[in-house]
Amino acid sequence: MHCPFCRHPDSRVVDSRTTDDGTSIRRRRQCPDCARRFTTVETASLMVIKRCGVTEPFSRNKVIAGVRKACQGRPVTEDALAKLGQRVEEAVRATGSAELSTHDVGLAILGPLRELDLVAYLRFASVYRAFDSLEDFEAAITELRELREQPPPAQDSGNGEAGPALPVPVTAAD
Repeated sequence: MHCPFCRHPDSRVVDSRTTDDGTSIRRRRQCPDCARRFTTVETASLMVIKRCGVTEPFSRNKVIAGVRKACQGRPVTEDALAKLGQRVEEAVRATGSAELSTHDVGLAILGPLRELDLVAYLRFASVYRAFDSLEDFEAAITELRELREQPPPAQDSGNGEAGPALPVPVTAAD
């Protein structure tokens, strides 16, 4: 790490702390040449490969902006959108992959969005899964109704026994 003051090619880490959200590390550094201190923030890079082949850094804000469009006119708060964005980012980072396709990010959005608002889910899914007929909408609505009619999953009782697995998110057929 070059010193931003004197451009010395090395620095010493004085202190390291994780940020509040745990996604990055804040390091306090000191230059051995000029003795000035500076702060760096390190994050693991996560790249998204777009359909056109262009690669860009993952952006939680872009996820939230896309979902916000699907939620227009729906009773969804900004706080709920922020939580959804965090869940999606945690899910895609948990894959352990440094690069994901936009398809993978879309899949990560569908599950939490379905839990948040079914109408917004249908709006998002209609674009993401490229619905092009009424039958596509009807099939998606039928799937949602079937999922809703299933008994709710049992909550973890705290004794180490989890309830049944949650239903798998509805995804586009490839």
